[in-house]
Amino acid sequence: MALTDAHREFLTAHDLATLATLKRDGRPQLSQVGYHFDAGTDTFRVSVTGDRAKTRNLGRDPRATLMVAGGRWEYLVVDGDAALGRVTTDPQDAAADALVDLYRTLSGEHPDWEEFRTAMVAEQRLVLSVTATHAYGILPS
Repeated sequence: MALTDAHREFLTAHDLATLATLKRDGRPQLSQVGYHFDAGTDTFRVSVTGDRAKTRNLGRDPRATLMVAGGRWEYLVVDGDAALGRVTTDPQDAAADALVDLYRTLSGEHPDWEEFRTAMVAEQRLVLSVTATHAYGILPS
């Protein structure tokens, strides 16, 4: 099922999900991630590091699933197609700009943007985008 307005409202109200990617042997690899959901494009954005299993898995197979939990027995599972941005290699590159934009969207202003940008390079960070293609779950009534 495509996303409904109720799905979008639920996803926008939360910011923590379990991300499932596929290992080489086909078993799921799960990670807890913070995210921003854009209801206008049905897209999640997540800051990830270039050397983690989830990133390597998505580079090999772009299928991703996010599970967002609400209250007791409330959840939404969203399947989607992942796209990996570039790893930031310079504090002033476009990848660093994308990470700044994501941080601002999630948390507002950082007390020291130069420190943030330098840390993003040191951590080999990039932005993962997942565009929703299918959803199911139990939403609050």
